[in-house]
This record gives sequence, structure tokens and C-alpha cells, in this order.
Amino acid sequence: MLTIAVTGATGAQGGATARALLSAGHQVRALTRHPDSPAAHTLRSLGAELRHADFDDRASLDAALAGADSLFAVTTPFGADTATETRQGKALVDAAAAARLGHLVLTSAAHADRGTGVPHYESKHLVEQHLRAAGVPWTVIAPAAFMDNYASGWTLDGLRDGTFAWPMPADRPLTLIPAADIGAFAALVFQRRDEFTGRRIDIASDERTPGQMAEILAAAIGRPIAHQEVSLAHVRTRSADLAAMFAYFTADGLDVDVAQLRRDYPEVGWHSFTDWAADQNWPALLSPLSIESPVSVEQ
Repeated sequence: MLTIAVTGATGAQGGATARALLSAGHQVRALTRHPDSPAAHTLRSLGAELRHADFDDRASLDAALAGADSLFAVTTPFGADTATETRQGKALVDAAAAARLGHLVLTSAAHADRGTGVPHYESKHLVEQHLRAAGVPWTVIAPAAFMDNYASGWTLDGLRDGTFAWPMPADRPLTLIPAADIGAFAALVFQRRDEFTGRRIDIASDERTPGQMAEILAAAIGRPIAHQEVSLAHVRTRSADLAAMFAYFTADGLDVDVAQLRRDYPEVGWHSFTDWAADQNWPALLSPLSIESPVSVEQ
């Protein structure tokens, strides 16, 4: 049994990883700036130990990591900026190295190491480079596009009106993954440290075109849903970073070998987009009275 510190534990990736590790019998030290939040209370009820930690407060990181065996590290520019993501990610890596942790698993983004020009891919890659030079045993897992984003933000707004609004052509394939599979894969990496140390792995659970996604969502929701291609110019009015990402998705795509991952790591229990869509509580999500979070695209 390992004691694994998990950053972003009250978010999508960190929360899924914490739950997967707890299910596997490990001790989870959930790091968060808000240990009294509802999400933190939920983790505590599942058996996690909650610790306050702030990426901009090195003393808090040192205290939170003391005595841990390993660390799951997630960084994000959303809610801040890419320079902040890089600075905070490097500070976290430095704290892990100082604590002499046996393994650091960093979650990045598929293709972030390929010079995409997408700002939040580039910031993640800078953290990856810092990690490789830090002297701590490491693994980088790099998820493809998040399925979970299809149940929030402008996509959810469009689904209420019978449209799947997405900034890609209907026939352009995109590899996808839900947070639950990221967490399950991360737990596997921790359990098989010797196999994964020093490796960078792009991960995805399925590959679908926006046209196919609209059909799958229609079947899951039980009403007609038509794909509508949102212009990159419109996305750019909200975020130049996200516009660059969708332009990359369209021009280059995210080629992740889904079939190979499923063959090599069946214990992850990979979810197809159909599986994920069927698991969502669409009546509650689509209710006019529901309160959804803003779009949380991380990949």
C-alpha cells in the first residue's frame, strides 16, 4: 500500500485518480487549497486525508508532501494563465524532488511534446521538460480531448436547443477520454511503477467524429441532436488559446492508438463515447434550472 499525494483532488482528473487509488487500497493524501469544500468533504468520506496546499506557497507544498511515497500532479492555465501554469508546475516538481518522492506522475496533454503552438500545450511541455531534469522518477500521461467537456459550457447550452455545437468539421476524427479513465490509468501507473518510470504515454479511450458524437448524444439524450460547426473566429472571441487548440484538432488531429491501449491495459476498463454518454444524467444536466460549470476544456 502506497501513500500517494494527489493535486487537483477536487477537480476532474485529480478526483478521478484519488477515487481509483482509494478503490485499489492505497492511502490518498488529497492536496487542495480548499480542504473544507463540498468536494473535499466527499473525498474525506471515501477515506482520503485532506491537506491544504497552494502551488504558490512552497512551505505548504513541502508540508503536504512530507512522508508521501508518490505524487499525482495536474496543472492548469484555466482560471489563471499559461505562465502561471508553468511556474506552479515547476514549483510542484521542485517540491517533489526535495521530498525525495519515489515516483511523480504528471498529467499533461496528448501531443504537448510535438510543438503544436497551442499555448496551454506549450506550458505543459515546459513542465514536462523541467520534470525530466529534476532527478525524481517520473511518468507523463497525456490525455486526449476530455469527454467530460461535452456535458458543460457552450456544448451543454447547444444540446438544450438540439444542437451539438463544436468547433470542428462533422467528419474530422478526434480521440477522446473521460476523466474516469485517466484516473484508472494513473492508478495502474502507480501500481506498476517499474514498468512506467521514464515513459511518456498519450492516452485515449475512443475516436469519433463530431457527426458521430452528435448521433451518440442524440441516442443517449433521447431527442434529435444535429452537429453545428462553431467558427474558430467565434471561439477566438472567448479564448485565443482554445481557438488554437481546435485549429490543431482540425488540421493535425490527436493520433493516439486507442486499440493498442485497450489491448495492452484492459484492466483500465476503457469507456467508449457511447458508454460515457449513456452514464450521464441528461435530464438533470439539460434542465433549465441546472447550474453547470463553464466550459472546462483542458485538452
